[in-house]
Amino acid sequence: MDLQELSDRADITDALHRYTIAVDTGEWDRLDQVFTPDAQIDYSESGGLVGAFPEVKGWLAENLPAFSAKRMHTLGQVVIAFANTRDEARVTAYFHNPMLIADGSGGERLVEVGGLYHHTMTRTRDGWRSRRLHEQVVWTRGF
Repeated sequence: MDLQELSDRADITDALHRYTIAVDTGEWDRLDQVFTPDAQIDYSESGGLVGAFPEVKGWLAENLPAFSAKRMHTLGQVVIAFANTRDEARVTAYFHNPMLIADGSGGERLVEVGGLYHHTMTRTRDGWRSRRLHEQVVWTRGF
């Protein structure tokens, strides 16, 4: 592994972390630093939208606040496979996403989703960005 590949891996991992922080904090414009403007995103396995980044960004801003501001998901086991050109990479990352949601009685209850994020990342002038995300749900609890 050469220095450029180590740098690329760090930059890709940073983009994944920017994604989780933007979603958890509800700072939706931070997602512009994660996705290409024409990115395609598929949240269908968790009951969400499939579409182009601008549409999905709006959908997230409208729907995720139902889970309160208490979102804090984590990533693990990140696997990065570069294409021959080294300007594209297939990235898979495990995720665990616990969230609190209103229970209908004035309280909250914990719901969780575990799965895999599958990104197709591309090198851009502004760094590595995701041009495709498929969220694969492996398990849920509390819904």
